[in-house]
This record gives sequence, structure tokens and C-alpha cells, in this order.
Amino acid sequence: MNFDLIATSAGTAARAGRITTPHGVIRTPVFMPVGTAGSVKGIHTRDLKEDIKAQIILGNTYHLYLRPGLKVLADAGGLHRFNGWDGPILTDSGGFQVFSLGDLRKMSEEGVKFQSHIDGSYHLFTPENVMDTQRTIGADIIMAFDECAPGDADYAYASKSVDLTHRWLERCVRRFTETQPRYGYTQSLFPIVQGASFPDLRKKSANEVTGYNSDGYAIGGLAVGEPEKVMYEMIEVVNTILPEQKPRYLMGVGTPVNILEAIDRGVDMFDCVMPTRNGRNGMLFTSQGIINIRNNKWMNDHSPVDAQGTSFVDHHYTRAFLRHLTISGEMLGAQIASQHNLAFYLWLVEEAGRQICNNNFKSWKEEMVIRLKRRL
Repeated sequence: MNFDLIATSAGTAARAGRITTPHGVIRTPVFMPVGTAGSVKGIHTRDLKEDIKAQIILGNTYHLYLRPGLKVLADAGGLHRFNGWDGPILTDSGGFQVFSLGDLRKMSEEGVKFQSHIDGSYHLFTPENVMDTQRTIGADIIMAFDECAPGDADYAYASKSVDLTHRWLERCVRRFTETQPRYGYTQSLFPIVQGASFPDLRKKSANEVTGYNSDGYAIGGLAVGEPEKVMYEMIEVVNTILPEQKPRYLMGVGTPVNILEAIDRGVDMFDCVMPTRNGRNGMLFTSQGIINIRNNKWMNDHSPVDAQGTSFVDHHYTRAFLRHLTISGEMLGAQIASQHNLAFYLWLVEEAGRQICNNNFKSWKEEMVIRLKRRL
């Protein structure tokens, strides 16, 4: 994998770049639609490519490990062949999902023993077998196994968690180095910076992970309950340490405003379930603000979903029609809303890249943030 830094924009740390992977080139900044179980919920692969114009999608190690299982994925020739997506794929390590299980998991130095949320069966994730699992899934970019401390973690807990994450990272790198890809193309391993909301722990973690000279680096453990102001501060702390010549991936973030603020602070890659999850519940993101499509005010509004005059997916779908589908519980309503939100997110990061290349990101971002916060 290669990363080329193409442009920066005055007055910010924003940058535009290009990541070259075995399955294609990714222009950054980039948003990755989340395909938890191998597919982006409710979205056809054709629509991801042609309408939404996704460059890379994300899969989840925990969910794919449980279902369909590693044998099915291996027999298929990896996730690309299993789901029909021929572009780049990134898989997270499953750490966040495991640690979200609460009483269904038990952590030790070895790894994490957990119960499946599907059938209650017991499993063990270790740094080594998580690397093996992601080799079998076959993503272009894979993540190290880490512990994601809660946003309200105290210093003592966060400090122990960071040290454990670093010991696990060493084991991940060792296993990754001593094994080979399964399907004839290379994979890249990204370490994850942790440290909760404590600047000194974030600095410690960032310095530790950069010692491995990986193809890229991730920032984890944010947008998990801490105030937005703190999240932005932690991003700034970490990005002063992470190398400029490698891509930076902010995991699980966030709203359109969060993404623009993170781009301003030097982040290149994003993922979040918000576009599809909120879309299924009737929340639409537009260039003029946020729409709750369930509201009565849209009942007889026959204009396109986006107030600029055209929907980011298909101008034939009006606000009134989408409200009708949503209120009626029609599956098509959730699908259209999800497509629109994803296409909007992809448009937003692509436009951010254009503004960076034109050296105009700062003023554009300040205007967009005001618009994106509005409730229509």
C-alpha cells in the first residue's frame, strides 16, 4: 500500500491524498460505508459503486467470524469474492464489538473470552487469532486487536488499557509478519492509538504505534461518550505525532460536522454507521441541514430531498414520497434514505478534498458547519 500526499490547505492541518491498494486507488479524505456483516445494510453493491460512488467499504471481524464463519469465507476465496465487491476493503479487529458485550466477555492478558450474541457459544479472541481471522477475510487493510476504553474511563483504567493494547499490538505485528496473505495480494496492518481522554496517554500511545513504521495508523476510542471538544483535542494531540506521510484513520466517527472538524485536524479516513442507521429511522443529512422526514411539514413537499434542487441519489424521489414510504414502514423508504445519506457523506468528503486542493478548505468548512448543524 502506498500513500501520496497531494495537497494541504492554509490555516488548517487538512490534506488531500491518494492511497493505492491491491484493489484500487482511494482518494482522501474518504468515508467508508460500514458493511458490518459483509454488506452495507440495505444497499446493493451496484448502488454502492454507481450511485453512492463508494471507494472502499468496511467489514467487521467479530460479525464475519461468527457468521458466515471462516470456512465459508475461505472457501469463497475471501470477502471480496463472497460479497462481490471488487474495490478495497478494510476490516476492524472486532475489539470494539467484543468490549461492547459487557457481561458476555472476560478480558485477560491472553485475549478476550466472549459469548456470541447469536447463540451464546463461547469464543476466544487473541491478537494472534484475530490476525489469522483477518488474513482469512482478506481485507486490503486490517486493524490491530486493541481494547477500547469507555469515554468516561478514569486515568488508572485508561493507563492499564493503553499498556495492554501496546502489548497486544506487539503480538499482532509478530503474527502478521510471520504469516502470509491467503489470496495472492498484500495486506496492510494499521495499529490503533488509544488513551481515552488523557493527552499524555494519547501521546504515549501515538509514539508507541509509530515505532512500528506501519502503512497507516488509526485513532480509536473516541466518540464513545466524551464531549466533542475533548474528541477534537485528542485528535490534535495524536496528529502532531503521527507521521504526515502515512494515512490517518479516525474510527467510528461521526456526524458530518465531526468529519469536517477532523479533516481540519489532519484526518484522512472515516467510517460510521450513522448514515444508514439514522436513515432507517428517518433522519436525512443534506447540504442545507438535517431533515426528520417523519415530520408533517414534508407531507406535501414535492421537492427533491436536498434543498439545493437535486437529491444526491435520484431526483425522482421527493420529500413527500420518502415521508410516505417511511411512515408506511415500507422497506424502500429505509433503502432510499440510507442511499441518500451515504451519497451525501461521500459527496461531503469529496468536496472537502476539492476545497483542500483549491487551498480554500478553511472558509468553506466554516460555512458548511453552520449549514450542517441546522434542523430544517
